[in-house]
Amino acid sequence: MLHPSKGVVGPSMKRFPGNPILKPNPLSPWEARQVFNAGALYEGGKVHILYRAIGHDQVSRLGYASSYDGLYIAERLEKPVFEPLTPEECDGCEDPRLTKCEDGLVYMTYTAVADIVYGRFQVGLTHISPRDLVEKRWRWGSRSYPFPGVKDKDAAILPRKINGLYALIHRIDPDICISYSSDLRNWCGLKAIMSPRPGMWDNLKIGIGPPPIEVSEGWLMVYHGVDMNKVYRLGIAILDKEHPENVIYRCEKPILEPEEEYERFGYVPNVVFSCGAVLIDGQLLIYYGGADTTVNLAIYDIAELIPSRLEEPIVVKEP
Repeated sequence: MLHPSKGVVGPSMKRFPGNPILKPNPLSPWEARQVFNAGALYEGGKVHILYRAIGHDQVSRLGYASSYDGLYIAERLEKPVFEPLTPEECDGCEDPRLTKCEDGLVYMTYTAVADIVYGRFQVGLTHISPRDLVEKRWRWGSRSYPFPGVKDKDAAILPRKINGLYALIHRIDPDICISYSSDLRNWCGLKAIMSPRPGMWDNLKIGIGPPPIEVSEGWLMVYHGVDMNKVYRLGIAILDKEHPENVIYRCEKPILEPEEEYERFGYVPNVVFSCGAVLIDGQLLIYYGGADTTVNLAIYDIAELIPSRLEEPIVVKEP
C-alpha cells in the first residue's frame, strides 16, 4: 500500500525561467491570438511539441515546435500541421496528447469541436509513424471518434496494452473515465475512475493531463482539477499497473497552481493546463498552458512526485 502522506511536491518543482517558451505570433493569422495546451513526445533525440493555436478566425489548429533538450525551442514551423477536416471538427482541433504505443505507432488524441458556441465536442483519434513525426511529414492516419456524439474530451491512450487491450483515459464531465478496445474503434468497459472531491481544490471537475507514465508503482497520472471559482490546478494520481481503473493514490494538494502573471492573466485567467510531458534523465518536463494564452514548462524530479513504498527503490521506465 502506498504511504498516503507522501508524494506532495513543492520545493522540487521549478518553473523554467525562460517561460513562456511559446507565445502567440501576431504576424501569423492562424496563431495570432493564443498558443497553449501542448502535447509532447521525445523521439529521435528531440522533444516534439504539438500545440493548440487560435488565430483571427477563432478556429483551433495544431502547430509544431521542437527542442533538443526539452527546454529551449530549436524550431517552430510557420504553418499548422493538423487542421479541421471533417464536420465533426469543423470548429477546431484542440488539446493534442501524444502516445507512442507498443505497436510502434504514435497516437494523437484531441478534442474535435463541431460547434464551439453550443459546446458540441467529442474525442478525436488519429496516428502517425514515429519516422514521419521526426522527419516532419504530416501523413496522419484516418480520423475516428471513439464515442460518436458523446460530450467527451481530455483523452489519452496508455502506451502499453492492458490484458491485450488498448486503454483510453478520458473525461465525461465531471469525471475521469477509462475504456478499453481491441481495435481502437469499438470501445467497452466504460467506467468512471476519479470524481471531483467536495471541499477541495478539484471540487468542480477533473481531467487527465499528459498521457500517464509507467513507473514501478503503477501509472503516474498528472491531472487537472477545477474549483468553484474556475481556477485550474495540476495534481497527481497513481493508477494500478495492471488494472488502471483502480486509483491507488491521489494527492491532497496540487503540484502546480496559477501564481505567475502568465498563469493568472490571459484569455482565461487563473489556468494551468497540461497535455504533454516528457521524461529526461529522471526529470519530468511538464508542458502547460498558462491562462489559455502561452505554453510554459515546469520541471520536477520524478522520484519526488511518487509516494514512497517502504524501503523499495523507485524504478522509472525511461523513453
